[in-house]
Amino acid sequence: MESNLKFTQSHEWILDNSDGTVTVGISDHAQQLLGDVVYVDLPAIGDDIDAGDNFSLVESVKAASDVYAPVTGEILEVNEELEDSPELINEEPYQGGWIAKIKLSDPSCLDDLLSAEDYLATIEE
Repeated sequence: MESNLKFTQSHEWILDNSDGTVTVGISDHAQQLLGDVVYVDLPAIGDDIDAGDNFSLVESVKAASDVYAPVTGEILEVNEELEDSPELINEEPYQGGWIAKIKLSDPSCLDDLLSAEDYLATIEE
């Protein structure tokens, strides 16, 4: 797991791109719980999202799971590779399996997220 990532209680990871944007995906733990991902419903570029809103959906052979926005902002980019290769979420949850890039409306919201260490502690309980 990347130590520079932040996490949410609902298993999203956040990478601060240090330019007012973040990259978001679901954690390795989440993809393991879901099993083989078969479909990802991507958000629309330009959509405004609020932290806590569901903005994407990941479907696996076992279940469908909402993906919640960890931050408030605007969708700048989506990972279109997931349309043809949703399994990237299983294979590379922290690299090729990212879901969206978001322009932050307030960078201080990153302070409310869990560190990698704290996140690991919550999933080991």
